[in-house]
Parts: sequence; structure tokens; C-alpha cells
Amino acid sequence: MSTPTVESVWDYPRPPRLERSPALLVIELGGHQIVETTRSLRVLETSHPPVHYVPIEDVADGVLQETSPGAAASYCEWKGTASYYDAIVPGTSDVLARVAWHYPQPTRHYAEIAGHVAFYPSRMDRCWLDGEQVQAQAGDFYGGWITSRIVGPFKGGPGTRGW
Repeated sequence: MSTPTVESVWDYPRPPRLERSPALLVIELGGHQIVETTRSLRVLETSHPPVHYVPIEDVADGVLQETSPGAAASYCEWKGTASYYDAIVPGTSDVLARVAWHYPQPTRHYAEIAGHVAFYPSRMDRCWLDGEQVQAQAGDFYGGWITSRIVGPFKGGPGTRGW
């Protein structure tokens, strides 16, 4: 039996690396499974837990809606301009604002994430990677996914923005 590899976020590169992940990724919201995929892409950047981008077609129908027109976008020096999604909680009319984001026209180096969406684990009921429940990265800016295989310290919490 092999020991799972432990990754330090301080070994991740800058600019970030994009790679395919074979992990079984599951996201739950409102008591429903809204994502199940083994086709996520991980973005690995120095000091940050991985961010997983899932193919939009692997998200349950009717859960995501683009944020209202004119809503603030954000800009990443590596990936370009991000747009956001709200989520309609399955079985309700409840809407959670800005729970996920995507890059409609990513930069050339990150073109593969077009058609993919990343979720903030802190805004979901539960997120899982290969059967392990994910811990959300501190703060609501980065959206990293922390498991027992990922070690920090992590950027994102109070006092770490200037690292």
C-alpha cells in the first residue's frame, strides 16, 4: 500500500500550474449532490491550496445562474477576467450570491479552463475529494480546497494578503 503524497503549497509555482486531476470530486448543496466528476482541473499557485475547476456540463442543471448584469467582475494577472455565478439551492427558490466563478475568455496559457467553473467550498454544504471532506481556505477571495494531503501555511486568512 502506498502512502498518499503530501503537497506543500510552497512548492507550487508562480505563475500557477494548471493540471488535470483524476480525483473524484463531489459537491453538495441543499441536501443534493450538484457535482460529481473525475474531470476537474487544478490550479496550483504558490501559497494557495489548489482550486478545482469542473466542467460546466458536470454541474446539475438549473443550479447555476450568471450573476446579475453589471455585477463586479474580478481580474487575475494570470487567467484574465472572471465572471461569477449565483446558485439556486435545489428544491427551493433560495439564491446564494457569487458561489462560483469562471473565465469566459481565459488567457492563452490557461485556455483549458474555458467551459469550467470553480466553487467556493465555504459556500457549499460539503465538498469532497476522493472521499475526504474538503476544508475551505480562510477568507473568501481565493477559494482553495484543503485536504490532509495539502499543507501550508496558506495565504488568505487575516493578515496574509500581503505575503
